[in-house]
Amino acid sequence: MLTAEQKKQFEDNGYVVLPDFKSHTELAALKARANTIAAGHDFDASKDVFSTHAQRGPQADREQNYFLGSANEIRCFFEEKAFGADGALVQPLAQSINKIGHAMHDLDDVFSDFSHSEKLAELAADVGLGQTQIWQSMYIFKQPRIGGQVDWHQDASFFKTTPQSVTTFWFAIDDATLKNGCLWVEPGGHKSPLRQKFIRDGRQTKLIDLDDTPWPDTDCAIPVEVKAGTLVCFHGFLPHCSAANISDKARHAYTLHVTDAACDYAPQNWIQRSKEFPVSGFV
Repeated sequence: MLTAEQKKQFEDNGYVVLPDFKSHTELAALKARANTIAAGHDFDASKDVFSTHAQRGPQADREQNYFLGSANEIRCFFEEKAFGADGALVQPLAQSINKIGHAMHDLDDVFSDFSHSEKLAELAADVGLGQTQIWQSMYIFKQPRIGGQVDWHQDASFFKTTPQSVTTFWFAIDDATLKNGCLWVEPGGHKSPLRQKFIRDGRQTKLIDLDDTPWPDTDCAIPVEVKAGTLVCFHGFLPHCSAANISDKARHAYTLHVTDAACDYAPQNWIQRSKEFPVSGFV
């Protein structure tokens, strides 16, 4: 799957960019299904917002329960700027959803077809995953003008294994540009320490600081502008972020977070699976 040069890119930089990994037909099918799920969201029952900032109070508790319940279900989350002061949507529902998560890859046929293949299994093996386990899927809309910023983070903070194995598979469903909030990464940053750990204790979660190594800035970070159909595969320690979408075009993307079953998956990770709903691999 990967050439010797691409394997070295992944090893040295912590990520590899693979254009045309998915066909226009596959992209169109996934986008249509995501839009259908979003359009069917029960707005009256749930107005839960996806936010990277901690909140408190009864409303926050309810949103926490909604978030935790999404671990092994399919649920929609709104953009932070989706609602006006009166609590009403400022634009149509279809343009207000932030993301869908987190088990579409196992629970929805269209997402499952997109997420499971020999091609992905071969790529996973090339980047060091011997026995793949897909823990999380997210369809991210990055809506025009209100698609929010995602701060610097490392995905290993959310999926700790011993030894480290979490790897992210990030698919560009639309062209990703500077204007619509493409990824930013720090080449080689996967060799830096893990800065934070996100853990779950019962119905509570918290983000714990582990290391005070500064996050990257524009002197060492680079944007990853890619065309639709591109797959960006990156190491769990790689610092990455995305800016707000200031354009009039959406930036849809789909991500999978995958670990190696040969590694110990931490019992404090927020997503767990039962014997009745086992974690799947790429094939």
